[in-house]
Amino acid sequence: MSRHVAIVTDSTAYLPPRTMERHGITAVPLTVVLGDQALEEGTEISTRSLAQALQKRRSVTTSRPSPQVFAETYRKVAEAGATGIVSLHLSAELSGTHDAAVVAAREAPVPVRVVDTGMVAMALGFCALAAAEAAEAGGTVDEAVTAAEKRAAGTSAYFYVDTLDFLRRGGRIGAAQALFGSALAVKPLLQLQGGRIEPLEKVRTASKAIARLEEIVADRAGSAQVDIAVHHLAAHERAAALAERLRVRVPGLVDLHVSEVGAVIGAHTGPGLLGVVVSPR
Repeated sequence: MSRHVAIVTDSTAYLPPRTMERHGITAVPLTVVLGDQALEEGTEISTRSLAQALQKRRSVTTSRPSPQVFAETYRKVAEAGATGIVSLHLSAELSGTHDAAVVAAREAPVPVRVVDTGMVAMALGFCALAAAEAAEAGGTVDEAVTAAEKRAAGTSAYFYVDTLDFLRRGGRIGAAQALFGSALAVKPLLQLQGGRIEPLEKVRTASKAIARLEEIVADRAGSAQVDIAVHHLAAHERAAALAERLRVRVPGLVDLHVSEVGAVIGAHTGPGLLGVVVSPR
């Protein structure tokens, strides 16, 4: 990390801890509310606990970080030597996290540029990495922001869910859109578009949906140099198998990440999630 520009993101970026440490990226945690317990993502609730709660149909909601949490983070980062901060967050269409960061940035001890990436999961993570690499090369705040926005503009995210019920309950997809996947034996494929979750295709079975997801990703990647992330919730074997097939099918693959999503995204997608992020370099 540059000694002048620090990169802050949030816990939904799902960057590997070693990667965050290597690049000096700070993540502000979102909160999962399980029953009457408010638990920080990444430290106080496991994805296994979340999946079990969802399968038992327990009440699960999520909450953004408060402006005070962001203010404390910015203060600590500035005290560590940063003279500017780039704060990159999940889509403002999906969460109030960006707005909370904007409020805190007004009172920060150093200049803070808050960016709504329109992304989530490793689609956001790749943006944070691009900004960190620009900062490490001696770039300014503006240059780090430009690098992140360029990466976001080229990045695509597609995903399969077993049911749209969790997205509908959490208000992340409308009731009309939920009908898209409500027919018996229809499995929905979705995409992140304009910062929102939008229907992409509907397929008759889970196996056909995952095969179609693979085709879409391979076509999107083409022969360009790309990084790919495969995410899942309680579907490790399916995710690992898909990742290996993509390793063979994508000739320009540079980095391939396979990881389980955290509790915040998992709360809105439910067990069985399989998502792929394609991010050209």
